[in-house]
Amino acid sequence: MGEEHPPVPWDSVDFTVGDPTAMRTRFAGVLDYLARVELEVERNVLELLTIMPNPSEADRVFYADVWYGQEIQHGLILDELKRRIGLPESEPLLQVGFAVKALGAMAHFEQIQDVARTIYYFTGASTERQAVLAYNAFASELDAMGEKAVRETIINPIKRQEPGHFAFYRMSAEKVTTDGTLKPWQMWLARKLRTFSYELVGTHNDPRYQAQMGEVITKLGFERELEVFAKEIGRLEANLLWAQRNGLDFPPYVLRALREAVDVYRERGDFTPTL
Repeated sequence: MGEEHPPVPWDSVDFTVGDPTAMRTRFAGVLDYLARVELEVERNVLELLTIMPNPSEADRVFYADVWYGQEIQHGLILDELKRRIGLPESEPLLQVGFAVKALGAMAHFEQIQDVARTIYYFTGASTERQAVLAYNAFASELDAMGEKAVRETIINPIKRQEPGHFAFYRMSAEKVTTDGTLKPWQMWLARKLRTFSYELVGTHNDPRYQAQMGEVITKLGFERELEVFAKEIGRLEANLLWAQRNGLDFPPYVLRALREAVDVYRERGDFTPTL
C-alpha cells in the first residue's frame, strides 16, 4: 500500500526562497511548529503501539505503510527549508507521556483498547483537519509573498496528502461508533477521556508549545474566527461522539483549547529560535 501512496519525492522539491529574511521574520514560528509536529510522528507511532497492543490490520497498514513515511518526509522537507532560511533544526518531543502509558497499561483488555482506539481516531481526525487548514492558509500567505517555489513544491504537495489521512480516521471513527463495537459504558468513558485529555496537535499541555500553536493560529488569521475554526476541527466528534447533544457544532473543549493557545501566545510573544 505504501507504494501506492509514496512520500513527497525529495527531488521534486524546489527550496528556492525569494526573500529568506521576510519568510524567517514572518513565519519562523509557523515553520518550526509545522516541521516539529510532522517529525513527532515517531512519538505518535510509539503512542499507538502503547495504547493499541493488538491493532487491526487496517490500522497497522495505515500507520506503518502510509502515514509514517509521508509524515516523516513532510517534517524532513520542512526542516530543510528552515535550515536554508537560517533557522535551526526542529526539536521534536519524542517521549511518550504518563497519561498514554497509563491508558496503555489497561489497553491489554480488549474493551479498553476499543475505547483507546476510538480516541485515537478522533485525535487523528482533529489533527489532520488542523493540518489541512494551516497548510491552506500558509499557502495563501506564500502566494501573497510571491514565494511560488515553496508554495508549489513543498506546501501544496504536503497538504494534498493530509486529506487522505483524515479520510482514514473519519471512516474508522464512523465505523467504531456505529457498528455496535462500543457498549454505552465505553462511549461514556470515551467521552470522559476525550474531554479531559483533549489538546491541540503538538501542544503537549506545555505553555511553550501552546504559545507556538497560538502564534500559528494568529499568524495564519484564524484568531478572528475561532468558533469557525473550532467547528472545522471538532465537527466529526460532535456528530459521532456527542451525537446525543443535538445542535452541537463542536465540543466545548475544542474552543477552550484554541482560546487558551491564543491567550498564552499573547502573554509569551513570538517564537524565538535559538540560532
